[in-house]
Amino acid sequence: MVHTVLVVTALEDVTADWVIDALNEREVPVARFDPADIGPELTFGFRLGGDRSVWGGRLRTASRDVDLGEVGAVYHRRPTPYAARFGQLPAQQREFAVAEARHGLGGVLRSLCPALFVNHPSAVTRAEFKPWQLRRFAELGLRVPPTLVTNDVQEARRFAEEHEYVVCKTFRGLPRGEDGHVGAIWTQRVDLRDFDASLAVTAHLFQAEVPKTGDVRVTVVGRRVFAQRISTTTGVIDWRRGDWNELIHTSVPVPPVIEAALHDYLGSFGLVFGCFDFALTGDGDSPDDWWAIECNPNGQWGWLPDAPAITEAFADILSTAGMESTEGRARS
Repeated sequence: MVHTVLVVTALEDVTADWVIDALNEREVPVARFDPADIGPELTFGFRLGGDRSVWGGRLRTASRDVDLGEVGAVYHRRPTPYAARFGQLPAQQREFAVAEARHGLGGVLRSLCPALFVNHPSAVTRAEFKPWQLRRFAELGLRVPPTLVTNDVQEARRFAEEHEYVVCKTFRGLPRGEDGHVGAIWTQRVDLRDFDASLAVTAHLFQAEVPKTGDVRVTVVGRRVFAQRISTTTGVIDWRRGDWNELIHTSVPVPPVIEAALHDYLGSFGLVFGCFDFALTGDGDSPDDWWAIECNPNGQWGWLPDAPAITEAFADILSTAGMESTEGRARS
C-alpha cells in the first residue's frame, strides 16, 4: 500500500532537505509543508464522525495534495511559529488566529494515528524541561552533576560554597530579538561573590562543574546510536562558544549500560529520536566517566561528521514505519 511521509518544517531547513533526498532515493512519497503557511497556499478539509473514527481528508499545498489516510509517518522538524503568519494583525486578532490555527490544523496533525512521529510535538514539549530530564537521567542510573534550581541568593551562595567550581546555564535558548537575530548565553563558570538580589527575578540553573576531559554528543535514531567525542584546543567550558572549525571530532563507543539507559529514556518520553550531551571524565571507557548533561528532543545533527549515516537512519525509520503503519491501518 502507498504510504506518505509528511515532513513538517520551515521552508529553509537543510537537515530536512537531506532526509527528504534520502527518502526520494527510496522512492518514498514525501509531502513537505509549513503549517505557518496557512491561507491560500495551504488549505485543508478534515472530517470525523459518522463512520469515521479517525480524521480523514486532504491537505493541499501549492505543489502537493495529501490524503491523510496515506500518511504513514510524520517527520516533525522545525515549523515556523504560527505567530509569524499573523504578525501584521492587531494583538487580540493575532492571538486569536494563532490559537485557532494551532488547535485546529495543529490539533488534527497531532492526532494522526497510527502514523509514527519523529518526534511527536507533544512528546517534545514534555521532554524539553531540563529539571525533568535530569531527574529521569538520575532515575535511570546515569551520573548527573549536583544541581540547584533556585531564585534565592542565599541558596545559590550555599551551593557555591559546597563545590569547588560552579557553572550557570539557561533552561532555554535566548529568544529571537526584535531585529530578528538570535543570540546565545553559553554555559559559564560563576563566582558566589557575583550573586546578588537580582537572582530573585527568575529561575536559575546551577551545577557543580564536572572536571571533564571532553564532551560527547550522542544521537539516537530508533535503535541506532551515533556518538562523537568533541574536544577543543582552547579548553573552554562550553564548546559551542568557540570556532566550530577547530573542534576535534572522534567517533567513540558508548558503554552498553549507557546505551540501554538512553533507549529507556527516549521510551519514557515517547520519543524516537534525541540528541544527548555528556561530559566525560577519564578516558570514557567506564560508565562512571559519563556525566549526563541534557537531551535535546529536536536537536541539530547536520554538523556532525556522521551526518550522512544519521540521515540514512532517519530515512530508514520513516520509510519502514510508514509502511508498517499503513499496512496495520489496512488490516484494522
